[in-house]
Order: sequence, then structure tokens, then C-alpha cells
Amino acid sequence: MLVMSKLIVIAHNLRSAHNVGSLFRTADGLGAAEVILTGYTPYPAMQNDSRLPHLAAKIDRQIQKTALHAMVPWRHSENLTPVLTQLRAHGYTIAALEQSPTSIQLPDFKPPTKLAILLGREVEGVEPEVLAACDLHLEIPMFGSKESFNVVQAAAMAIYHCTFYK
Repeated sequence: MLVMSKLIVIAHNLRSAHNVGSLFRTADGLGAAEVILTGYTPYPAMQNDSRLPHLAAKIDRQIQKTALHAMVPWRHSENLTPVLTQLRAHGYTIAALEQSPTSIQLPDFKPPTKLAILLGREVEGVEPEVLAACDLHLEIPMFGSKESFNVVQAAAMAIYHCTFYK
């Protein structure tokens, strides 16, 4: 039974265009409504692109290589703050996917009807000031010797849980 009616993914300050492409493919496959790319996260080529054409084309090729042309509606904003303000104004809860002292274990999380899952930097994770701007933090329990998953693997687990939670 599908419960989630609106799930948005925010990718903030990711460095890898390949991770962005994989995130598009994951979001498409799991039914996310939108992907918002913020900060310095690479983004696909778009009309009236302000980047140099050869750079926009190169980044677009890298994204499409892993996305396999799977796309969902998306937008780009260098500044995260207005994105969070707009989402909250439309009734969204903002959940950072990050370990923190107040994080909720993903299996224990009952998602609201409108949820935006925020992903952070591949190595360092979500910046402390961004964590503070989120409504809650979600954590994926780990069993092995590592402390985190790849950002897109983690996103896939969280999106899947929030889409199919009963």
C-alpha cells in the first residue's frame, strides 16, 4: 500500500555528477515527485544555463551516464534557505538523512504525507548549520564496520521506506 503522496529529495552540496545521475534514476524508480539540487551540486543542462556551454554539456553527459535518461521533475538553487522556506510554506517536513544525537532510526519513522529528504556531502555529510535548519534527522542503522552508506544507497533506502511505509 502506497502511503506517501508527495516525496521530494534535496541533494545539497554533492560533488559527484555520477551520484546525481544515480539519484535521478533512484528517484524515478521509487516515485519521488521532484529532485532539488542545491549548493554546488552538479545539475543537468537547462535552458538559459549560466554555465559555460562545454562545462554544462560535460556535466550533463556525466549525469545522464548513470541516470540512463531516467529523470523526474527537478530544479536547481544555489541557496538552500529559500528552498526550505518554500517547502515548509507548502506543508512539507524537512528530514535530513544524517546521524545525529537526535536522529530517528529509519525503521521507527512514520513519514508524514509531505516529506522532503535532504541529502548532504558524500564524505562529510550534512553541514551542522543545515542540520539545524531541518525539522528532524533520520538515521539508517548500520551493522558493519563502516559508519555510513553511499549517499545514493542511503537515499534509496530512505525513499523506499517512506514510500512503502504501512
